[in-house]
Amino acid sequence: MSRPLVPGATIGVLGSGQLGRMLALSARRMGYRVQTYSHDRDTPTGQVADREWVGEYMDLASVGEFAQAVDAVTFEFENVPFEAAAQAAEYTRVRPDGHVLHTAQHRLREKTFLSDNGFPTAAFERVADRASLDHAIQRIGCPAVLKTAGFGYDGKGQAIIHEPADADQAWQAIGTGEAVLEAFVDFAREVSVVGARGADGAFCHFGLIENRHRDHILDVSIPDRAVDDEQREAAVAIARGILEQLDVVGVLCVEFFVRRDGTLLVNELAPRPHNSGHFSFDACLTSQFEQQLRTVCGLPMGEPQRLQPSAMVNLLGDVWDGGDPDWAAAVADPRVKLHLYGKAEPRPGRKMGHITAFDDDGEAAAARALAARAALIRQSE
Repeated sequence: MSRPLVPGATIGVLGSGQLGRMLALSARRMGYRVQTYSHDRDTPTGQVADREWVGEYMDLASVGEFAQAVDAVTFEFENVPFEAAAQAAEYTRVRPDGHVLHTAQHRLREKTFLSDNGFPTAAFERVADRASLDHAIQRIGCPAVLKTAGFGYDGKGQAIIHEPADADQAWQAIGTGEAVLEAFVDFAREVSVVGARGADGAFCHFGLIENRHRDHILDVSIPDRAVDDEQREAAVAIARGILEQLDVVGVLCVEFFVRRDGTLLVNELAPRPHNSGHFSFDACLTSQFEQQLRTVCGLPMGEPQRLQPSAMVNLLGDVWDGGDPDWAAAVADPRVKLHLYGKAEPRPGRKMGHITAFDDDGEAAAARALAARAALIRQSE
């Protein structure tokens, strides 16, 4: 096991969005320096980092220079090309290891890994071209969901096939590239487990989180909403098994469908902190971001215990439709915490920030957070 990196060391982040920003805030609080690498300037992470490198991920020479300037590298979203992670590993430690990124950033590799290792998933078939889509539909049946094999998130790169006649339209909708056809899951709800694993194999998690979506984008997350203990234990056991099988050192989120009969199917893996775990920044003794820092540095993990029932709601660019939001109205509730990501341009569907609220139980906290978000939106005269 590598020697722990102590405060004063420099953490490099491939990617520069809000996840990197919250990691950087946690790192700065503990005395670490942070550098970030992406193709953008004045980014959410760059605004709080010591240095913001600007370059393409496939400019491997530049990535190599970046890796030599830091003591460890992690990533804040899974669409960083695997080649960039592999290049960084030539010069410094990369956590999670690049093979985790390689698996999770490609749906076919991800589904194959899960299936081969006995983790429950919906039935799926590889779709290499238009002709193989017809054969896949015959085997999977309808309805089914066609998804791009790589680089999809928040419902992007997906199309539902209700009947075989929809195949042409779905194939065009996803861009006519390599894809995966999955059986449609009639689920009762979606949940996630954000887990962390240290270099010593220690594991911890942030409970079972219920996630409610709107237009395929996460809208509300409620940690440890009242669920069956057996279901919670099963989800955590699956998540732990995945982290161990992948030999993850870092944070990884496992997203699940809960079927009508209560059984679980793994939907997706995210090999980094996750939107559904944002509540932990305020609500836990140790947040998912501090846990990422600790695992990357080889430090013992902190206690993830929640301090009070809480819930999180996303703030999308749509909140700005009526003009500048009424920030004072939102934070008039003393049990509300506001987080903004430093993005200059609000756009519909773009994640601009989030609100975490506290109350006596998760549902009440969610109602409080939703009320605070509603208060942001200025009514037209």
